[in-house]
Amino acid sequence: MSDTTAPPRRRIELTRAESLRLLRTVSLGRVVFTRRALPAIRPVNHVVDGGHIVIRTHEGTALAGLAATAQQPGTAAVRRVVVAYEADAIDPVTHLGWSVVVTGYCMPVTDPDELARCAALLKPWWDGRMDYAVRIRPTLVTGVRLVPGCPHPPAPAC
Repeated sequence: MSDTTAPPRRRIELTRAESLRLLRTVSLGRVVFTRRALPAIRPVNHVVDGGHIVIRTHEGTALAGLAATAQQPGTAAVRRVVVAYEADAIDPVTHLGWSVVVTGYCMPVTDPDELARCAALLKPWWDGRMDYAVRIRPTLVTGVRLVPGCPHPPAPAC
C-alpha cells in the first residue's frame, strides 16, 4: 500500500508522560547531534532510566567525542551539549503508530559505579566494546500518534 492508496490518517499529539512511556517500549532510536557544525544522526539503542535516556557508545565515535568534550577539563562542571533523540513504532504498511522526539542536554556518565550500572541496564545491540555512556536529560518532549482518519468525504460516523 503506498501513501496515495493508504487510508487517511490523523495525528494525535501526545503528552510528555505518554511520550516517555512509549519511548520505554522500544530499544532503538536515532540520536541527533552537531558534528563539525552540521547535523549528524546515528542509530543507537537506549534505555530510559530515571527519566533520562541512556545511550552506550565506544571510544572513537562522534558521540563519545561529544561526551568527552562536554566535560570541562580540571573541573567537575559539565558543559551543556544539546542533542535530540527520536524513536518510533510505525507500521510500514498502514503507516499507523507513533513517534517521539526528545530534545535535551547530553552529559557523559563519568562515575565508575554509575557507568557499571548503565552497562548492566543496557546491552550493546551489536558486537563491540562499549566503554562509554551518555545521559540525555529531556527538556522538550513531543510525540504524535498516527491513527486511522475519516475517509474523504467523511462517513456519517466520523
